[in-house]
Amino acid sequence: MSKASSNPPVDKTLYRSIVGSLRYLVHTRPDIAFAVGYVSRFMEAPTTEHWSAVKHLLRYIAGTRSYGCVYRRGEGAMELIGYSDADHAGDCDDRKSTSGVFFFLDQSPVSWQSQKQRVVALSTCEAEYIAGATAACQGVWLSRLLSDLVNAKVVAPLIYIDNKSALALAKNPVLHDRSKHIDVRFHFIRDCISSGVIETDFIKTGDQLADLLTKPLPRERLQELRGRSGVINTGSAQQK
Repeated sequence: MSKASSNPPVDKTLYRSIVGSLRYLVHTRPDIAFAVGYVSRFMEAPTTEHWSAVKHLLRYIAGTRSYGCVYRRGEGAMELIGYSDADHAGDCDDRKSTSGVFFFLDQSPVSWQSQKQRVVALSTCEAEYIAGATAACQGVWLSRLLSDLVNAKVVAPLIYIDNKSALALAKNPVLHDRSKHIDVRFHFIRDCISSGVIETDFIKTGDQLADLLTKPLPRERLQELRGRSGVINTGSAQQK
């Protein structure tokens, strides 16, 4: 979809009202975070094309009303696990990428974010690197918050990234033609890694849970990541 759609316009007030309500639902449904963020980009001048996407999203929500995040009691030391991913140049209008950040406390989802990046990334490596910097900021904040809550030092968060070039760029402070233009603020992840505040590791794309937050997925992949992210049918869980 594009902002330059030639389809007839629709009621802006109704469109913005529904999308605004859906944004509240994102706080308990990470599986719709990307879709809600995407339709939010067209609130200035929505058309029938954008309205059809919103209705499709509403039908999905109506069919999964009993789904939600489930939190179970953990055992042992609490561990923050993060996932960082990016969809390179996914926006049709300005070719900006979408960052996805997902954090779990043990096996329970505690924080998720799907957001269009503010700069145009020239490569997949750069898009993943920018997403990793966002995840580092979130990981540092969650780590400090958890430390205050339990009144004890917690283990450094581990962030999984599925791009080896972005990982190498984060761990090796060498400037070259393909990275010297990256804004200084995104190099925050380097300082966090060198000081031991966070840890990073590689993960296969098939196991990247933040993939749920960066792009539209086929039904089978969506259902797989939805279940692995802790969003399950709470109605059937209560029956058991």
